[in-house]
Amino acid sequence: MSDSASTTVAAAARAVRGRLAAIYPPGEAQAIVRVIFEYLKGWSAVDLALHSDDELSEFMLGKIDAIEQRLLRHEPIQYITGEASFFGLRLRVTPDTLIPRPETAELVDMALRHCGDRTDLSVLDAGTGSGCIALALARNLRFPQITAIDISEKALEVARDNARRLKCRVDFRQADMLRLPAHREEWDVIISNPPYVCEREKGAMEANVLDWEPHVALFVPDADPLRFYRALGRYAVSALRPGGALFFEINPDYADGLAKMLREQGLDDVTVSRDMEGKLRFASALKPCRDD
Repeated sequence: MSDSASTTVAAAARAVRGRLAAIYPPGEAQAIVRVIFEYLKGWSAVDLALHSDDELSEFMLGKIDAIEQRLLRHEPIQYITGEASFFGLRLRVTPDTLIPRPETAELVDMALRHCGDRTDLSVLDAGTGSGCIALALARNLRFPQITAIDISEKALEVARDNARRLKCRVDFRQADMLRLPAHREEWDVIISNPPYVCEREKGAMEANVLDWEPHVALFVPDADPLRFYRALGRYAVSALRPGGALFFEINPDYADGLAKMLREQGLDDVTVSRDMEGKLRFASALKPCRDD
């Protein structure tokens, strides 16, 4: 940052954008600058424009510089501010939780469209992380009974804190998706964004994900990319109520194999669908209804 006490908001924002351009696309760099000023000053994008000619104090320039240095080490802005936006909610996030992504909001939309106006649905969110899926469903379903599990107690601490701050009722439990106990017809909906990135894909990943986000929530062995889907599909066959629905976020590379596996496990209406970028990103299935 400049050591001049007369640096304006516009000049500081332009300088930060320029330096971030080395590691972020222009649109993302611009969005990060907006987040910085929202975090430090409480300003919206409109406020940022209105205050563009304001002079920044040395104290504020130092704060901006400290954030910029962390960003240049590829630390995600969400971990710096401790917050992420998801489905209209402001969520606390830490390096113990994944940063919620737009694709996962599409998964929530799918589940909400399926559920419609039904009330009192029993929902399981497997691998909840920050609690983003469970809390979005809690806010948008009618009187749901939502249980959310994660293997990481540290992630669950974050999720419980988010639920308290948002005044959402979710039953958070520590559990391993690969070893869920047998249940009979307990859930109307099971939804999950499990680990699905293969180890071999690490070389193509951005440093702000690979170096900072929790690997336990990201990666699966190359030799067994469907391990979590297999376990959850098997569990769903017994634990879903007849006609109950299963929703997954998936790795596009294994969409066909996943669909085949779910059918072989005994689920009906298996569908693979694309996200807004056209990638095969979601799978859904229903438990067969009983014959009359």
